[in-house]
Amino acid sequence: MADEVDTLFQEAVEALQAGDRARAKDLLTRLLKTDQNNVNYWVWMSAATETAKERVYCLQTARRIDPEHAAAKRGLILLGALPPDETIQPFPVNHPRAWEEQLILAHERPNEKQPFLSTPLARLAGLGALGIALCGLVFFMFIQPRLPRTSVIPTFTFGPSPTFTLTPTALNATARPSPTYVGPTPLWALLPATYTPTPLYNPTPRQPQSGDIFRAARDAYNRGNWEEVVNFMQQIAVVEPESADPWYFIGEAYRFQEKYADAQDAYNRALELNPNFGPAYVGLARVKLALDPAADALEDLDAAVKKDPAFVDAYLMRAAFKTDHADAKGALKDLKAAEALAPDSALVQYEYARAYLALDEPGRALAYAQRANELDITMLPVYLALGDAYTANGQTDEALKALETYVTYAEEDEFTLFLQGKLNYIAGDYETALEKLDASIKLKNNPEARLYRGLIYLEFGRGPDAIYELRVAVLSLPESFEAQIGLTRAYMLDKKYGNAYLQAEHAFPLAETDEQRAQVYYWRAKSQEKMGQLAQAKRDWEALLAL
Repeated sequence: MADEVDTLFQEAVEALQAGDRARAKDLLTRLLKTDQNNVNYWVWMSAATETAKERVYCLQTARRIDPEHAAAKRGLILLGALPPDETIQPFPVNHPRAWEEQLILAHERPNEKQPFLSTPLARLAGLGALGIALCGLVFFMFIQPRLPRTSVIPTFTFGPSPTFTLTPTALNATARPSPTYVGPTPLWALLPATYTPTPLYNPTPRQPQSGDIFRAARDAYNRGNWEEVVNFMQQIAVVEPESADPWYFIGEAYRFQEKYADAQDAYNRALELNPNFGPAYVGLARVKLALDPAADALEDLDAAVKKDPAFVDAYLMRAAFKTDHADAKGALKDLKAAEALAPDSALVQYEYARAYLALDEPGRALAYAQRANELDITMLPVYLALGDAYTANGQTDEALKALETYVTYAEEDEFTLFLQGKLNYIAGDYETALEKLDASIKLKNNPEARLYRGLIYLEFGRGPDAIYELRVAVLSLPESFEAQIGLTRAYMLDKKYGNAYLQAEHAFPLAETDEQRAQVYYWRAKSQEKMGQLAQAKRDWEALLAL
């Protein structure tokens, strides 16, 4: 077993040195499943990831395992995640760099003179010259005098033979600069659209003249260089005018650049060439949902599954769509088909977790979320599913850890700002929580953010502000016990005791636990006392004590 692990690690290192990050990441992920506390695996994983945030995550994990690990510290300093530290030695440079030699001025160069025969090459040249001299002496002194004198006939000599290159080169052509990464950040686009570039669909056999172009397009796709993908795939479309898949890949490249109209045109062009090309229907569904999250994309997804029953993404997209539209049981059927095609897919396990959360089966949801995390620890949306699943199972501390991981490494938007506000509220840092919630609400009027802002105003003793925010929350979230009981507290703070009592009455049917029922009895009793209804208040105090 140890030999096998060492071999896998060596293969991962060699893959990185060869520039094959995808293979290196796959191998290191497998190694981390066997030993998540191996600091070297995490350090090398940081070199295999694509984004700075993923590298920081890997290096910080390495430092948690070994706080004094020099390579992890150096990496975090270079990425700006740690302040400069003079005690950390820089990466050693074991060879002179070419540009250093070029920067030395003539008068700065040392005037050291070395003996002529101090190098092997000079000694070899000297021996050769001596041999030639001896041969010439022998020829002119002994052989030439005996030769008959004849006139020399001049000979015609052809010019140098032309040199042919293996591939034609355009006149005055210049090398194309190395492509740069311009694609979307992997792993964290919004659901239900896919949040990572999906693997290349298995295309039809290529024509001999387009095979090299397709390999170049595949490399550009894996790097997220969408402009290069479009360029190469357009070349293939010229060579293979009847093939549908180049236009599908062109559509995918446009979609990742958020050029949705161009993407739709490309997908439709693919379907004109081949009406049975299933992936193009998935592309159209993704574009519809990107333009309008409330759009009905089911018809396109049904067509994708029907036209290509072996295309995993068709089942995954349809399952996600069904989960988001109150058909989680239907999603499970699609996920079963997807799992048969891709049993080790983290995406499949993640969608299982979302479906079981929707079905209110937290135990199963947690198991699938944990499995997805084991398969791909860098897949950030899984941490959201873990947070929800841990919360549903009453494991609050684990839920907070998962959500903190997501917030730390996800792109900052209205959702991550809301999560930061919520986590800071739970931690009791109300000032920071309010700052984050204000920023989130400014980007999008999220009723949950309004709920937590109202709860913070309660902590600050700002009764009227709390009432306003919590009334907005109750209108959008009428089934939320937290919103209803929060508004009860706000009315009490503002000395509107009749309103507080009535609001507590609204909250009571929503109370599912003894703790929630205790809150209702407490605030109802307090409001009745303030209104002078002591007998009724006594009954609520007795009910509270009986719990």
